[in-house]
Amino acid sequence: MSEDVVLLDGAYAADQRAASIGGGVFSAYTCPSPDKDTENEDTVAGIPYGPQAAVLIVADGAGGLPAGKRASLVAVTTLVASLQAAMEETMLLRTAILNGIDAANLAVQQLGNGSATTFTVLTIEGLTVRAYQIGDSEAMVVGQRGLIKLQTTAHSPTGFAVEAGFLDEREALHHAERHLVSNFLGTTDMRIDIGAEVTLRPRDTILLASDGLMDNVHVEEIIERVRKGPIDDAIARVVTLANRRMHGATPGQPSKPDDLSLILFRKPYRLAAPQPPTNLTKSDN
Repeated sequence: MSEDVVLLDGAYAADQRAASIGGGVFSAYTCPSPDKDTENEDTVAGIPYGPQAAVLIVADGAGGLPAGKRASLVAVTTLVASLQAAMEETMLLRTAILNGIDAANLAVQQLGNGSATTFTVLTIEGLTVRAYQIGDSEAMVVGQRGLIKLQTTAHSPTGFAVEAGFLDEREALHHAERHLVSNFLGTTDMRIDIGAEVTLRPRDTILLASDGLMDNVHVEEIIERVRKGPIDDAIARVVTLANRRMHGATPGQPSKPDDLSLILFRKPYRLAAPQPPTNLTKSDN
């Protein structure tokens, strides 16, 4: 695996890494659930795909330990290897992602232990981002003033109910079926929800997170803590609130102990404008 890849495999303690990849600032954090002494089942990664492109991943294993951890780690490392091979062939990133997800899905199935994993991927190419969603880990792009420019839909009964307008996000956070997930990588019927392209603006923040964050902190609380300031400080603010919720129930607030992982990414303040093609020839007319 390339030294430029940032991969956090959870293990048994909190882990945080920062790096410069894809022309931006990347910071990731993961920690195990406070109610268990077994291994964290989440795996997160940041993968450069050239000087101005990167791939961000959050995977949350399912199927019980140790199978869940193996599923998330195998899925992420398989996609990393697939992307690195594709980069040598100068393959288009979208094609490389879809091929890599197929390879990861097959690799998890071949574990033969009944495990699976959520798999939320976000690609960054210059100023363009796109999400690829499998399961209930989530991705968002948030402007400095708090405007949500991209938000994936959790593949769950409550996620689809929110999207359809039958539940609001606060009701969904307390719903009895919040834990149910309807789509996993590592299954024969896995499906990929490919999002539309979104253009980054100055000071936009990209977030990917497992349900250890999304099940304990309201979306508006997350946005308020990540939309400005250094991203390492933003991660600390979000993690502090999530851990406080998980360690003790507060009346009217969620409290669902779980492995917690998140990634924040920002491009620099002065974003380079797209350059015109250099191979145009002057018309004779």
